[in-house]
Amino acid sequence: VQLQASGGGLVQAGGSLRLSCVASGRTFSNYNMGWFRQAPGKEREFVAAISWSGGSRNYADSVKGRFTLSRDNAKGTVDLQMNSLKPEDTAVYYCAALRVWPREPTDHWGQGTLVTVSS
Repeated sequence: VQLQASGGGLVQAGGSLRLSCVASGRTFSNYNMGWFRQAPGKEREFVAAISWSGGSRNYADSVKGRFTLSRDNAKGTVDLQMNSLKPEDTAVYYCAALRVWPREPTDHWGQGTLVTVSS
């Protein structure tokens, strides 16, 4: 499966953004999917995961209650709605297919999209 993330940009603290990950390939609906992020000078970290059916979700404590993950298998998309953004959410965000639920990715990564939150 090939993945492409989009929707990043510059937003003020307290604002919202919606990231979208578009997948190509007929096997998309078989995969649990996740979003990860990497801030400058920091290691990549888990953000959120959604099961192949959309019935289960898992969130990092740092985004719980602010971010919401959804997917549409018919369209091949996984969207991350980000509300109440904070400067510490600034990072490049990547979507990935998961190898192990909920936080271990496969080698299938999207290109990444930059989110910058100003204070």
